[in-house]
Amino acid sequence: MAELPTMKNNPAFFEQHEIRRVYDEKTETWWFSVVDIIQVLTQQTDYRAARNYWKVLKHRLAKEGSQLGTNCNQLKLPAADGKNYLTDVANAETLLRLVQSVPSPKAEPIKLWLAKVGYERMQEISDPALGLERARATWQKHGRSEKWIQQRMTGQDTRNKLTDYWATHDVKPGDEFAVLTNLIHQEWSGVSVVKHKNLKGLKTQNLRDHMSEAELIFTALAELSTRQIAETVTATGLGENTVAAKSGGRIARRARLELEATTGRKIVTGENFLPPSKIKKIK
Repeated sequence: MAELPTMKNNPAFFEQHEIRRVYDEKTETWWFSVVDIIQVLTQQTDYRAARNYWKVLKHRLAKEGSQLGTNCNQLKLPAADGKNYLTDVANAETLLRLVQSVPSPKAEPIKLWLAKVGYERMQEISDPALGLERARATWQKHGRSEKWIQQRMTGQDTRNKLTDYWATHDVKPGDEFAVLTNLIHQEWSGVSVVKHKNLKGLKTQNLRDHMSEAELIFTALAELSTRQIAETVTATGLGENTVAAKSGGRIARRARLELEATTGRKIVTGENFLPPSKIKKIK
């Protein structure tokens, strides 16, 4: 299955684990990363170990004549390096059957979770505000302040408006979105998305969910500036939007440098919201 314009990336969380997923609005189907589910079931901290487990399991299922492995599709999902790669995905029905093949104390909780997120999406289609409230509740559960949550939600709204513009002006979802996003980030922050995630000790986690209030604000400023510049010149295609992205990012960079010079404090930091045992030590 190829990635479709109707598909939107929207990671979910099971306990403290991020589960990458995309929603196909045309078929009203959630597609979940199989390896992310396997990682939860096997309680592996190493993503590569979970990926190898899935590779072996898929081979075993094929030898047994099971169609579960072939029922999985491939879609491009964001990886730890900020790029999108083809990844095995499955719908909730297939995953519920796959879960039975993995001995795990997390099997029943995962089954309940898969059923729950499917039902929640149907609710959100009729009332989009429910999705925002669930995101707010998740961030509150993870200890985020109301001030941080408001900035995160405002930044997401700014981000959505930018990607909506790209989608309607010949920028391809997936790789081209990622290229422009990284370019904007590099321009305003001085580091790539990957380096920023490394600085914070992140792997598959969403960078924005681990940004400080200031980082969120400058990200939003860069993306707002980019969209308004693109709209002013009616930027179309990757090339023209690249120019807008650089200009928008530079506007935020100048504001960042001026604030840093005035306060003596760096905006881009290694601060994150990871549990203490998962924080990467920065030398």
